[in-house]
Amino acid sequence: MSGRWPLLPPRADAIRHRLVFALDVETLADAERLVALLRDAVGVFKVGKQLFLHAGPEVVRMVHRYGGEVFLDLKFHDIPNTVARAGVEAARLGVRFFDLHASGSFEMMERTHAEVSRACRREGLRRPRILAVTVLTSLGRSDLRRVGVADGVESQVVRLARLARRAGMDGVVASPLEIAPIRRACGRGFLIVTPGVRPASAAPDDQKRVMTAGEAMRAGADYLVVGRPIREAPDPLATVREMVADMARGFLAARTPAEARR
Repeated sequence: MSGRWPLLPPRADAIRHRLVFALDVETLADAERLVALLRDAVGVFKVGKQLFLHAGPEVVRMVHRYGGEVFLDLKFHDIPNTVARAGVEAARLGVRFFDLHASGSFEMMERTHAEVSRACRREGLRRPRILAVTVLTSLGRSDLRRVGVADGVESQVVRLARLARRAGMDGVVASPLEIAPIRRACGRGFLIVTPGVRPASAAPDDQKRVMTAGEAMRAGADYLVVGRPIREAPDPLATVREMVADMARGFLAARTPAEARR
């Protein structure tokens, strides 16, 4: 194991590609400083609304210059034609992932998948993985009731995950508490990207449905999205290494001894 990753369990160096770091900062300069620091430590950089509205597509190009992958987290939710066209532009930017709201309708998701796939074949582009956002991790049952959803969070998440899978989505964004029921409903090949991940010692902030990194990986998550616990740490790189080690322990614990040795 490289000296940059001391005392990590087996596979920890390889599993860091499953960690998505949220670049929720105000300026392109702030983002570049973090990308330069963490480019060899995390797998994907998430670009959300605040940074994208400030810096535009240049922030995606900046991450690519450092050799990083991008999750464009703009959570598209509009009429099918508008979202499909936005998805094509995301593909042209070369992002690895982008997302849309599953609640935007089956037609919106299906059309976006079809239009993005068609454009990528025509233009020789790598097709991004398209993720459907289920229920935000800041929401609980009472929040859903206020907007007219009578079911509990888990039922709503699973319903939207099934809809997304039928529409051709590659996976969903869901809290760690819904990983197991989504996996039962949608199978192993369906990606689960999980925000709401915090170290055991960290405050939950505005997240209501959280787990540690190890717990989320043990439950079956494919990718973990982490922002503030890394970004606000005194030593972000050391925090990443600790989190990746915890992810590796959870990943190995979820598998049989024979699988863990592969």
